[in-house]
Amino acid sequence: MITQRNINEISYKIIGCAIEVHKQLGPGLLESVYELCFIEEMRSSGLFVESQIYVPVIYKEKDLGGKLKLDLLVNDLIIVEEKAVELMIPLYKAQLLSYLKLTGLPKGLLINFHCENIKEQLVSLVTEEFAKLPKDEPEKYFIQI
Repeated sequence: MITQRNINEISYKIIGCAIEVHKQLGPGLLESVYELCFIEEMRSSGLFVESQIYVPVIYKEKDLGGKLKLDLLVNDLIIVEEKAVELMIPLYKAQLLSYLKLTGLPKGLLINFHCENIKEQLVSLVTEEFAKLPKDEPEKYFIQI
């Protein structure tokens, strides 16, 4: 069962991988270089990562034939949009929100590698789908009296 806690644990792992890549490479490289290293770091950490994947554009339950291109999809749950830019603009966050809405996925991360500190430029977004999930797994064992 997928829970909010599971998704947050995966998110923390993703962020840890981003921090490690940034620690090793530093700022100033192309986004494509960070992506290669970031994917390797996440896969080495046991995460399932798909890169540059296309998802259909569904509008009012109809597939219109268009395609969205996501930077990364981790464990089929979390969209990760990467940037290597000097300035994070509101459009990047809006783009991630739109991707989340159109895919119905519960969480997204926007990570900028061109910075001094990854955590200061990190944007984490959750959707209504996330809010609908249980916070934690129900107790597996019950004691009956």
